[in-house]
Amino acid sequence: MEEGKKSIAILGSTGSIGTQALEVVAANPDHFVVEVLTAGNQADLLIQQAIEFKPNVVVIGNEKYYDKVSEALSTHNIKVYAGEDALASVVQMDTLDMVLVALVGYAGLRPTIKAIEAGKNIALANKETLVVAGELVTKLAQEKGVNLYPVDSEHSAIFQCLTGEFHNPIEKIVLTASGGPFRGMSREELANVTKKQALKHPNWDMGAKITIDSASLMNKGLEVIEAKWLFALKNEQIEVIVHPQSIIHSLVQFEDGSMKAQMGLPDMKLPIQYALSYPERLKTDFPRFNFADYPSLTFEQADIKTFRNLGLAYKSLAQGGNKPCALNAANEVVVEAFLNDRIGFLEMSDVIETSIEKISLISSPNYEDYVETDKETRIRTLELIN
Repeated sequence: MEEGKKSIAILGSTGSIGTQALEVVAANPDHFVVEVLTAGNQADLLIQQAIEFKPNVVVIGNEKYYDKVSEALSTHNIKVYAGEDALASVVQMDTLDMVLVALVGYAGLRPTIKAIEAGKNIALANKETLVVAGELVTKLAQEKGVNLYPVDSEHSAIFQCLTGEFHNPIEKIVLTASGGPFRGMSREELANVTKKQALKHPNWDMGAKITIDSASLMNKGLEVIEAKWLFALKNEQIEVIVHPQSIIHSLVQFEDGSMKAQMGLPDMKLPIQYALSYPERLKTDFPRFNFADYPSLTFEQADIKTFRNLGLAYKSLAQGGNKPCALNAANEVVVEAFLNDRIGFLEMSDVIETSIEKISLISSPNYEDYVETDKETRIRTLELIN
């Protein structure tokens, strides 16, 4: 570990968040050093990143690429491991100060828990970890004295608004949503939308899964559940408003009625950097917001009759226990099916709802219950699609 620098593990370094996090690291060589890089299947990009950033360790999730990565890095003094167990193990390394969890979906849960158990602070870009097991994860973080720094732009915005205000009770938070590419469309129009249309987000450049979630408003539903656990809120304290310009990233309203908003151009590098550098704000050369370019900022209610996923997320949150875990599992399956042209855009919500109903409620689940719920929901959801 280099003196005075924060030593970081980036889980999911080849994805959208991971690659942008490496840009942040490259721009701030005096503040950060990369200790661990991990990827699932993108062996070539992982090799390229490892040669550039010289981590101590890399992990390739898909074991069939182990030989390829190991051979390519054999002369670079970088240890190479493969598989899920290796991923859960490297996050416990003594040399780490922080673990950035930029994995997509349920895969983020186990390594996050292992990192917390090892006392590592977490920069969390994997909302599914808190959707699936929010109570378990936040309780464990409290017990271990570990900080969870949100990387999602909306939760980062809430966190930034609360800095200096942690002693002041929150009346409510307002998560902003762009509305996605289909904002304003009717159910009839949505019945025939294509994968290509759904993958065109108006404001953000993200991976395929999160872009589809954004188009269906499931992303916002998952963020509602994540916010509950991150900020210890009651369900009714979390509101969603559609803000097509994506300039106000979210708002906090305090008990005196005053509201604080965090604003800026849509750029994920800012919340990534804030999570990695907190409590410092590091100077950047990111493009600056200009009021003249945005003469009006607009807001509208989310249409949960048309975009049913947001309502399903609130419903699963109200049911509690393992239901949000089932919601997440069913959603991961239907999104993959939609991306493979096996299910229509509107059908996704119908299948998710039916899947969740079939799963028995466990009010106070343990880790094994979450694992079993995830597994069972995936099987049932696939049966419904097939």
